[in-house]
Amino acid sequence: MSIFLDSELTATERTEDARFRVIPVPLERTVSYGSGTAKGPEAIIEASNELERTTGHAEPCVEGIYTEDPVDCDASLSEIMERLAQRTEAAIRAGKVPVTLGGEHSLSYGAVMGVARALGQPIGIVQIDAHADLRNAYQGEKHSHASVMHLLAEEGIRLAQFGVRAFSTEEAQSRLKNHVFHVDAEELVTGNIHAVDLPEDFPELVYVSFDVDGLDPAIMPATGTPVPGGLGYYQALRLVEHTLKGRKCVGFDVVELAPNGNAAWDFTAAQIVYRLMSAC
Repeated sequence: MSIFLDSELTATERTEDARFRVIPVPLERTVSYGSGTAKGPEAIIEASNELERTTGHAEPCVEGIYTEDPVDCDASLSEIMERLAQRTEAAIRAGKVPVTLGGEHSLSYGAVMGVARALGQPIGIVQIDAHADLRNAYQGEKHSHASVMHLLAEEGIRLAQFGVRAFSTEEAQSRLKNHVFHVDAEELVTGNIHAVDLPEDFPELVYVSFDVDGLDPAIMPATGTPVPGGLGYYQALRLVEHTLKGRKCVGFDVVELAPNGNAAWDFTAAQIVYRLMSAC
């Protein structure tokens, strides 16, 4: 089994008692343009072995990182979502932080619903993404990467979106209907904005969903739908970190890496995962 940060972890930092539980989900079922997300989790884990123990001013691995076996994605999408939900629910009930590695963005439904079941309290999602993912369904599939946030909003989960720059009229209407807080890419990038305050009534418990296509393609071209005009690396991370001030991160996912043979992009995704651990 491949282990996240295997090259750096001590024997006591890689046990099941670890604070962070990495859950690989090699899911690729509803991609609509470029392909390759099934290989994303393994590429992230492999690249993680080139990371340093320190990220920013933190060393998350001292709290332990345990890598679980990949979720079996040979099933219907609804069954895969339940398999993943059971994993994240178990992590939360054990007092751990689930870290889901994708795989396509549709997996966030299962990951978030497991967290919500375990907590039994209101949670909000902070989403970094080029797309709103608020379609009712896409190409006839409700569990699509393009409709995952719609499903979660319908479950009553609050959304805060940053970096979006590609969305439909249907999604704009969904934002209004579901009271989705958002600051889109053009405003963030042209204004060089690195911090945005969430609404005061946004839940204290926060799940972060980081789609790597939220970054500009100059920084992250290894993704299925690279949309120009995206966020900078530090900009995206600081936006997330600012939203977590005064709140608690209860889990996160990093999704939509589609490895293309250039290890730089795999390393970038792995570094994002490790940096997000330091924010939790």
